[in-house]
Amino acid sequence: MINENSAGAIIFYLDKEPHFLILKYTTYWGFVKGWIEPNETPKKTAIREAKEEAGVSIKLINGFKQEQRWFYINKEKEKVRKHAVYFLAEIPKKSAKKVKISHEHEDFKFVTLKESEKYIKIKSNKELLKKAYYFIKTIKQQKLNF
Repeated sequence: MINENSAGAIIFYLDKEPHFLILKYTTYWGFVKGWIEPNETPKKTAIREAKEEAGVSIKLINGFKQEQRWFYINKEKEKVRKHAVYFLAEIPKKSAKKVKISHEHEDFKFVTLKESEKYIKIKSNKELLKKAYYFIKTIKQQKLNF
């Protein structure tokens, strides 16, 4: 069995509600993510992949780290054990207008949690986005209380 390790970021900008960047892969909508290169930390991978896949520079928000694990069969018919780590990153609203996707993707959108239901079909990605949403809401509420 092959092991693959990836890292990525859930990128958002804040208006009245968080607007999340989702990317159209060939068969699904998801988040910025890529393989962790040798001698690279998951955080560095997430930052690099944001630049490569969406053309944006990000700074990760402390305290949010979510992991996913799953299996799939690759093109060579080999079973792959996949592990992905996701972080959270806020960008300015003006940066959202500068997103330029890589050749790996067909399209992109910024969506609210509610709007994401039309696009994100993978259950674990839906759950991941909800966790990010509630984390953001908690942080924003805490800042208002100081």
